[in-house]
Amino acid sequence: MSVRELVVLGTASQVPTRHRNHNGYLLRWDGEGILFDPGEGTQRQMLRAGVAAHDLNRICVTHFHGDHSLGLAGVIQRINLDRVPHEVTAHYPRSGQRFFDRLRYSTAYRETVGLTEAPVDADGPLATTASYTLEAHRLSHPVESYGYRLTEPDGLRMLPDKLAAHGISGPDVGRIQREGSLGGVTLEEVSEARRGQRFAFVMDTRLCPGVHALADGCDLLVIESTFLDEDVTLAEEHGHLTAGQAARAARDAGVRNLVLTHFSQRYPDPAEFERQARAAGFEGELTVARDLDLVPLPKRR
Repeated sequence: MSVRELVVLGTASQVPTRHRNHNGYLLRWDGEGILFDPGEGTQRQMLRAGVAAHDLNRICVTHFHGDHSLGLAGVIQRINLDRVPHEVTAHYPRSGQRFFDRLRYSTAYRETVGLTEAPVDADGPLATTASYTLEAHRLSHPVESYGYRLTEPDGLRMLPDKLAAHGISGPDVGRIQREGSLGGVTLEEVSEARRGQRFAFVMDTRLCPGVHALADGCDLLVIESTFLDEDVTLAEEHGHLTAGQAARAARDAGVRNLVLTHFSQRYPDPAEFERQARAAGFEGELTVARDLDLVPLPKRR
């Protein structure tokens, strides 16, 4: 299987700090690169993380607050400066089209790359490739916001003991996969269902149906936890989650690997986010994200 990993470019909410850049996250998925929420400074963070403009195939913006989108101008211009040879597609809320236009054409530059605008205005699928379906779900924030989810198609896992019991080996393994049967043995007799991997990206939101739909059964969930639990009133007022809320949503959704991010600058000790997430009952793999972290998708079940 090709590389599937999350490259964390920035983890700060609202304003960057000395230790945290504005938001920015790159998902590497089978040779494609999907950039989520490029905040201010993303282009420089890409350089620090070894991410090139040529690595980008899609840009997904959850909403048009500055910490999630101010880096668009630089990233788009870098894509054109480096003459990326393939099409790049941008997804973002349709209600923010005027903001996207301003950022795309904020200064003069030479356009050399086909940038396809694919705005989002409803829940549902956005794109399907051989290795994933990309979909969006509406979130609850003061401005229109969408989360994104990738789902790999389900497949089959060949069972060596079953193959051996039926005397199937070598090129015949590929043949039964292609044809569905071989010498009276069906593919179902020597294989089992292999569940596709699932990834979700959930930024600024209160708890809402979209959070649960995006998180459901995820192998890797990247989710905002702007506030600690003692500030839940502030979180609700401003349209955000606490560490405990994010962790409980992940627990209830059966998430395997949870990445908490988008931290308010008011909290000097990031370890408290992990303590509150564990106190909320999440028992899977847990990462309190730091800039330039690499988080691999867990191996298939």
